[in-house]
Amino acid sequence: MLTYAPSQLDIAGDLLALLGEVTTEPRPDIQLEALTLAVAADLPVLLWGEPGIGKTAALTQLAESLELPLTTVIASVHEPSDFSGLPIIGDDPAAHGVPMAPPDWAVRLVRAGRGLLFLDELSTAPPAVQAALLRLVLERRIGALQLPAGVRIVAAANPRSSAADGWELSPPLANRFVHLRWTHDHDVVVRGLGGTWPRATLPALDPEKFSGAVSFARRAVCGLLAARPKLVHQLPASEARRGGAWPSPRSWDMTLRLIAFATAAGSSRDVISLLVRGTVGDGPGFELLTSIDRMDLPDPEALLADPAAADLPDRGDLRQAVLDGVVAAVRTRPEKSRWDAAWALLVKAVETGAPDLVVVPATTLATLRRDDWDVPASIEQLTGMVSVSRGADRAAARVAEQAGR
Repeated sequence: MLTYAPSQLDIAGDLLALLGEVTTEPRPDIQLEALTLAVAADLPVLLWGEPGIGKTAALTQLAESLELPLTTVIASVHEPSDFSGLPIIGDDPAAHGVPMAPPDWAVRLVRAGRGLLFLDELSTAPPAVQAALLRLVLERRIGALQLPAGVRIVAAANPRSSAADGWELSPPLANRFVHLRWTHDHDVVVRGLGGTWPRATLPALDPEKFSGAVSFARRAVCGLLAARPKLVHQLPASEARRGGAWPSPRSWDMTLRLIAFATAAGSSRDVISLLVRGTVGDGPGFELLTSIDRMDLPDPEALLADPAAADLPDRGDLRQAVLDGVVAAVRTRPEKSRWDAAWALLVKAVETGAPDLVVVPATTLATLRRDDWDVPASIEQLTGMVSVSRGADRAAARVAEQAGR
């Protein structure tokens, strides 16, 4: 029996196999969590990042972790007909029409019933190809073929400045994606090169939170848009910004879905921030996040009714908003007991947080003093930070003087 000595290529193959042996570990990663949440919510995701940043590797690892067959399609090397379907002549075109034949990769996805469709190099696809992709991304149709519900779509693109013959994304196509900026984490890269990468897992959704999560998401989005109707639809003026995330009824609907999923999964504010800003843009996204933060702020009337039991937010901006709300409530219905209660709250704020947050509300509250109101003893605790006792008298004198003019 003849035996053959292994060739150098065989030996090299063994070394390559050894280099390819890596493991994964659970590791907090807000980028991965945002990506998996959007995938779970069945929304198309577009990863933006410089070449070599690891977008393709992240998608490959995501597909393996979710046990989904990965189908990669390089958008820039395809013709529009590859996505809209190739016409084929049947037995009787006059009776049955001319069907549009789908590409082989779409047929494989339908046969599998599930999978991860990865549209790579999207920013190098010419406008005609981008137009053909509209129906695929929105309706999940390729020619006469409907992709099954188990198929998820993720795309990747390089910024135009670093893309080979890059194009800006058309506004209709861009508005169909959740845009996530993909950056590298130094620690993750170093540990990954050592053989251990973070593991992508679908979020653990709590069915008991579903009803509350949907209600919360609807209140958050509808509350903001009711107060800021101009945010419902804002097509950016510049071509570059039109190729990213911007607000429209479609993207607000996507935002609502993502907030519901993130709430049901107990995701952090950082993850929600990535998703919201990646759907409606930075400006509207930050407005929504601020609105969400203030949705759960304590009622100023409840605080004035029982200052001793007040639980003030730890975050400085939220604490400032609560104190401003308390002062505004006293201004709306000025009464001695409410004025005293507001001072008690300011004292508590100084004792439990940064004193500088009290300066503006204390100065405003001092101007609300009536002539027959004694200055409460609790104000003395603010001495050294704001000269409130004297300031109240001076402010009251100024107000009286201005009223007499």
